[in-house]
Amino acid sequence: MIRTVIAERIALIRAGLVACISQERDIEVVAELDCREPVLPTISSLRPDVAVIDDDIACHDGFAVIQAVHTITPSCHTLIMASRPHPGALRKAVAAHATGFVLKDTSPENISEAIRQVAKGMKALDPNLAFATLDTPVNPMTPRECDVLRLASAGTSTAEIAGQLCLTAGTVRNHISSIIMKIGARNRVDAIRIADKAGWL
Repeated sequence: MIRTVIAERIALIRAGLVACISQERDIEVVAELDCREPVLPTISSLRPDVAVIDDDIACHDGFAVIQAVHTITPSCHTLIMASRPHPGALRKAVAAHATGFVLKDTSPENISEAIRQVAKGMKALDPNLAFATLDTPVNPMTPRECDVLRLASAGTSTAEIAGQLCLTAGTVRNHISSIIMKIGARNRVDAIRIADKAGWL
């Protein structure tokens, strides 16, 4: 029996997902969650085989919850269900040790099969999303440049970015200039727009 936790914010989708999965003889839903906070304690306590997590919960803090599930309970494999994922979301999810990534509008049969694949430690990826990801340019920014631009996108001033990252204001400005040049942006605002659209933030 594949013991499964469902973490989905939208009640109607969660209820439909549980109803579909419960019809499968080899899959058992052991917990239903509607927000991010109980995900780690529940998985740590119940030790399920699979956690099906919606993208609103999974994407928070750059897939930190997915990484944490892998760290705390490596035997639990994660399957992310997304509605409109950024092109770079799949790369980030896989880097955080997600085992599967499917779209919410897939058929119930596909979801059940994805859960079975993920339970075996096999990848379950939506093919259209996988090809879209291959067509997306690789992030040219360094991790530090990503940190700088992420803070800038939140409206943080140059001085505040410098303080938070233990850099000088001049170094922050140099990072911003480097980012603008690397991604072919016109200015800081355009760089944020391009990076956000590509899923790099």
